[in-house]
Amino acid sequence: MTDAPILVLGARGKTGRRVADRLSDLGRPVLAASRTTGFDLAGPATWDAVLEGVDAVYLVPMNEYVDQSVISGFARRAVELGARRLVLLSARGTGGEPSPFQTAGENAVRASGADWTILRPSWFAQNFSEDFLLDPIRSGVLALPAGDGREAFIDAGDIADVAVAALTQDGHAGQVYELSGPEALTFAETAAIISEASGKEIGYASLEPSEFATALTGQGLPAELVEVMGELFANIRDDAGAHLSDGVRRVLGREPRPFADYAKEAAASGVWS
Repeated sequence: MTDAPILVLGARGKTGRRVADRLSDLGRPVLAASRTTGFDLAGPATWDAVLEGVDAVYLVPMNEYVDQSVISGFARRAVELGARRLVLLSARGTGGEPSPFQTAGENAVRASGADWTILRPSWFAQNFSEDFLLDPIRSGVLALPAGDGREAFIDAGDIADVAVAALTQDGHAGQVYELSGPEALTFAETAAIISEASGKEIGYASLEPSEFATALTGQGLPAELVEVMGELFANIRDDAGAHLSDGVRRVLGREPRPFADYAKEAAASGVWS
């Protein structure tokens, strides 16, 4: 164990804050970086202030449009200033393979000279309680262009547990861990589970992709983000995210948390009231 701090990017995000909390619980010094602290992954002038003296980095791109050269430059600078480990939050793509953007980030970390670990999670369960699916749940209807496709939603806490293991333990260098929940669910099934947990009736309405795109555009979302969202839901309609991955079991020696357990905890917090 070292007294050097571990840098956590996106420290106010769904996984970042959980990683930071778990490291603190272990007694490890943590340096939390986010836009609210003045850090900008796309701003090299802000890098050295957070990288000086750190031993390991939990690297969250923080913006899906960050160029590969930015991630590559940040990773190289981290190693130059003494970081020995980099744990990158990537994502599963179609058929388990990452998207071109994610591949670029993964290649940048691999070429950094650090001991690297790559995490490729499925969709976060917390999207229903901490992100863009929260308002539809509160309104009582999930209206999405997902059809009857399935996704193996993963609890962000499981991602954080794997990340902390990779940041603090030996044996994870050079590993790519695909992470998913223990079951693949349709959005109709997630709505039913949340209904049971919250005591509030939640419905699911399957939209046509064009309807969904029009709704997002009407909310003022930029065209490139509307396109990305459309691709994500197209993958779900095609069951591209339905396969189960063994990363949680490989790293932690236990099964990932079921969606129903997540839903009970989220409901108890009052977030859907």
